[in-house]
Amino acid sequence: MARKLALAIFLFLFSYSSLPVIAHPLKICKFDRIYQLGDSISDTGNLIREYPIGANTAFAKLPYGETFFKNATGRCSNGFLMIDYIAMAAGLPLLPPYKKATADLEHGANFAVAGSTALPTQVLANQRVLNPVTNSSLDVQLDWMASHFDSICVDHRDCVEKLHNALFMVGEIGGNDYNYAIFQGKSMDELRSMVPHVVDVIVEGVKKVISFGATRVVVPGNFPIGCLPIYQTAFQTNISAAYDENQCLKQLNDFARYHNEQLQQAIHKLQQEISNAIIIYGDYYNAYEFLLDLARFYGFDTERACCGIGGKYNFDLTRMCGAAGVGVCSDPHRYMSWDGVHLTQEGYKIMSAWLIHNIFHKLHCHF
Repeated sequence: MARKLALAIFLFLFSYSSLPVIAHPLKICKFDRIYQLGDSISDTGNLIREYPIGANTAFAKLPYGETFFKNATGRCSNGFLMIDYIAMAAGLPLLPPYKKATADLEHGANFAVAGSTALPTQVLANQRVLNPVTNSSLDVQLDWMASHFDSICVDHRDCVEKLHNALFMVGEIGGNDYNYAIFQGKSMDELRSMVPHVVDVIVEGVKKVISFGATRVVVPGNFPIGCLPIYQTAFQTNISAAYDENQCLKQLNDFARYHNEQLQQAIHKLQQEISNAIIIYGDYYNAYEFLLDLARFYGFDTERACCGIGGKYNFDLTRMCGAAGVGVCSDPHRYMSWDGVHLTQEGYKIMSAWLIHNIFHKLHCHF
């Protein structure tokens, strides 16, 4: 209870205080750039610039982005994402998508692509898991990053100097590897067998950004996916034992925890091997559970999608947000889920506040 109260106070101060140190808690870290790799949790506009699929996705048009931006930016929400709040907390501009031709990349770049996977597309295809959205997996994003650094650095030493005060976010990535596998009929045993490979690819990605010159790296884990309307709808059952105390699907949350445990062990091992960088696990799972607690306390809707249609969870996989006739709730700030898959701006704001509170001291920032 004391911890939840402290976090609630922190959230209030983070969101509303005019004091510079509180309003920009990460400013103490003196980050001058942020680089993001990942999927739809973080994409600020790369997928919609991938022709022809991206330009025709729902994320490229309203109601996506309507709460803050009043037009679609490619963010898979009604407004800001966690990376937006992290950038604001660091006192930096919002992170532009790398694929935007006119983007100012002076303070970093966002390489994340909605729908992307940790494992390369062909590797997944060999396991009979198809990515219907994009081929821009983690290895592709890292290639973009390498090209970007080649364009702004004279040599490796110059890059090391330029990136000394940069924050790198490697993920969340890997969630879609499992999402596609689940909806394409893979068993839980098959899913668990994928985990070591997904984790290995993420760890190799961390090593790669450190080789570029990264000194502070956050590696987020997966959400409790059994709490998302897309899964709660697909696997809805009358068997009460299938649900936990949060009315989330136990088996799927157990799997998400398994992935996160394997990822944390790999990060710990990497920390022991590498002395010239700080590598931190980003606990999205517990950040989401804190969001659940806080949402219930304030009477927010913790189950239904704001933008959706049909059923207990206001979600239909065949008629998702952005489709004709699919409505939007009148008060998205009182909903956790935006479209059944992604969170609302309010949800991301609360999660980012928890995350910043959780990682701040681990980043070794000094007053």
